[in-house]
Amino acid sequence: MNNDASDSLFDELSPESPGDWALSLSLPADPGHRDELRRANPKDTDAPGELSEQWASFFEHIGADGFADLNRRSDNLQRQIRDNGVTYNVYADAATGLQRPWALDLFPMLVSPKDWARIETGVQQRARLLNAMMADLYGERELLKRALLPAALVQGHPGYLRAMQGVRPPGDTWLHIVAMDLAHGPDGRWWVVGQRTQAPSGLGYLLENRIAIARQFPKAFAGMKVQRLAASYRALMDGIKAMAPEGENARIAILTPGPYNETYFEHAYLARYLGLTLVEGNDLTVRDQRLYLKTLGGLEPVHALIKRLDDEWLDPLELRSDSTLGVPGLLQVLRAGNLLLANAPGSAPLESSAMLGFLPAISRHLLGEELALPSLATWWCGEDAALREVLPLLKQSVIRPTYPRSGLDTVMGQSLSPRERDEWSGRMARHPDHYTVQSWLPLSQTPTWSGERLVPRSAMLRVFALADGPQSWRVLPGGMVRLAPRGQLIAAMQRGGSSADCWAITEGQVDHTSLLQSAPSTLALAHQKRPVTSRAAENLFWLGRYTERAENSIRLAQIVLDHLGGEEPSSRPLMAWMSATARENALVLADAPGASQSARVFARSLIAGLSPARDDPMAATSFSVGYNLRALKSAASQVRERLSQEHWNLIERTEAEFARDCAALSSEAEYTNAEALTALQNASELLAAITGSQTDRMVRDDGWRLLSVGRHIERLITLSRALVLGMEHGCVHDAAGFEAVVALFDSTITFHAQYQQRRDMVALIDLLVMDRDNPRSLAWVVQTLRSRLAKLSHGAAPHDAELAMALPDPDTWVLADLSNWQRSPEGLRTWGELATLLEQCDAAAGDLSDEITRLHFSHADRRNQTV
Repeated sequence: MNNDASDSLFDELSPESPGDWALSLSLPADPGHRDELRRANPKDTDAPGELSEQWASFFEHIGADGFADLNRRSDNLQRQIRDNGVTYNVYADAATGLQRPWALDLFPMLVSPKDWARIETGVQQRARLLNAMMADLYGERELLKRALLPAALVQGHPGYLRAMQGVRPPGDTWLHIVAMDLAHGPDGRWWVVGQRTQAPSGLGYLLENRIAIARQFPKAFAGMKVQRLAASYRALMDGIKAMAPEGENARIAILTPGPYNETYFEHAYLARYLGLTLVEGNDLTVRDQRLYLKTLGGLEPVHALIKRLDDEWLDPLELRSDSTLGVPGLLQVLRAGNLLLANAPGSAPLESSAMLGFLPAISRHLLGEELALPSLATWWCGEDAALREVLPLLKQSVIRPTYPRSGLDTVMGQSLSPRERDEWSGRMARHPDHYTVQSWLPLSQTPTWSGERLVPRSAMLRVFALADGPQSWRVLPGGMVRLAPRGQLIAAMQRGGSSADCWAITEGQVDHTSLLQSAPSTLALAHQKRPVTSRAAENLFWLGRYTERAENSIRLAQIVLDHLGGEEPSSRPLMAWMSATARENALVLADAPGASQSARVFARSLIAGLSPARDDPMAATSFSVGYNLRALKSAASQVRERLSQEHWNLIERTEAEFARDCAALSSEAEYTNAEALTALQNASELLAAITGSQTDRMVRDDGWRLLSVGRHIERLITLSRALVLGMEHGCVHDAAGFEAVVALFDSTITFHAQYQQRRDMVALIDLLVMDRDNPRSLAWVVQTLRSRLAKLSHGAAPHDAELAMALPDPDTWVLADLSNWQRSPEGLRTWGELATLLEQCDAAAGDLSDEITRLHFSHADRRNQTV
């Protein structure tokens, strides 16, 4: 609904207050569901539609004008999410691709101080209980001996790790981050529906949700005394440092499965927010029962690791042998007591839905307390009595898998026909331990903004308990709300749901703690350098190479299409040079006919190969512009935490728009040079902005220097070979060919300003080889490479000084010598010294790339592995 329509709707109504506006535009909750918007007091029949105290306060703070402005705020919110690059990866979403924007509703879920006090007490208690259970299950196993837990639920669970038996984690704290999924029932009580202990997701998303929603309603956020989040994140970091082997000096990293994980955005977001290094498994290595980070400067110790992947992938030596996400030997480091791993491996059995049914008795045994927050009634069908009791109740229940990777989905009993329920009963009787049945609870419904009305949607609240010290937890005030699509019963992001912020309202003081205050010594931090992991360094190196390669391939494609589409036929030397250079740069396939044989076919081949479809067989052999842009994006995605959001947006936009333009080209019955040139020009302009971001908007640390080295290696190879081919085919002696070579070096304006119309080899060599003020000349490129390598050798990579010495020295180049020519037996002019220099530059660039890979990315040179 647009704003005009919204205004007309408001004009038709004449309520007396913003709360009346809300009531007049709101739909009631579905029958049987608690309505979070309205006051729930069944004894008060005179005011059944009265707003709850929290929502009345919210609408009073935004005012009537603010209520009429909700559509604009909603648009601003979606723009902010898009501009911030907040994504949630959906593996099976073929319609939108791998990534889709994070779905966030405009209205928060409001939790009263009384309700939050209950939640806080109950979640904190359950964190203590689950930690005590972990200590018992991998220690004395009293719970199994006393039959308080069935052995099949623990030792029969695929996530029970016998390798952790007897381990005592630092501070006897097994669980540093615990998540509870809560539902607000029709009776007003909060119920625990599930718990997550391996690698609970949401800590990053809820922070982004909070920032985004608070900006849309600043007056309400400040006036309603919403408790802040930063103190809890700070307490988590302080708690980890207090328990880590190195204490305050501990190096903490976040272990991510990588950019293809569904929640990768929040991994990078948390790393930036907490000031931690984001690492993947191949960034780490184990030496002498200690964990190290592979960096440009060698191996640096890691003392604490916050893992964002499930336990089974952590160590291919002791867990899943096919895992490429973990670190070989990680569990041995843990057993040796040299690492704090948050959370400790082995908690997967606690996540089983069947566990909820046994927790009341376990709480009485381990804590001597009744559970403050009730769990939904849960039956594990592996017990005969439970199975017999629950089979008649399937219609009002939810059937869940007991173990992961069982191939079973959660099924709502009310969605099954009588015949289907009988079939499920048969399956459960055959394999009873595979199934858990939970009573169905109608989720409370919170108001969401649809563009013209307040529409209730079923909501599930995820709340986090964070360890702030040994066996001590605090509850993050707020949480991540998952909203079910309208008319659906399950709130899941993978099923098309969305999210909302949660405002925990306090009656006391609002905590204004900031993470900026948490650094114990700013002076000490100022002297620390941010480590550059070998993986990040490699991806930055290739980001530079593919950026340069994409620029060169675009410029070469423009030159070729310009000449082939011109009115005057091109000379044979120029046609031969364009054919050879285009083949060498993979603009056309090796067996494509040359431009001299058929200019039309050659042009069609080039345009067809600009960006082959992903499922095109030619995609495997074509490495033209579209391939380079995709490779550029892939390298950038691996180091997103190092790129500004604008930089990443430019990269995504360039690749997507060029692919779209090329798809439009392929749909035409006849390929046309003009449309292809337009697509190339658009990509060229965006690439110029990407280059500007890399040059002027990235911190010039060792990672940036490797990016620059990658760019200049690629430039040296491409330009050296183009000049060699220009001499071989004689196009440098042809007016049009001469201009084409100068254009490929992106030096046309400079050349004409300096040499006017002189097209001789001395001028060409002076500008394109010798001129140290021309960033496209070979001397400038080699000089820059030597400078970057020298900077690396002063810091993290001392052996790079030797690499710099292997490059040709521009100080020894003499214009007069390079300009000397001889006549070959065939009567052609040849430049022997120039040809030798170009071959040296080409070979040196390739060797430099190989040596950098050996020294810094594969760590094949033991001399460079300082500890």
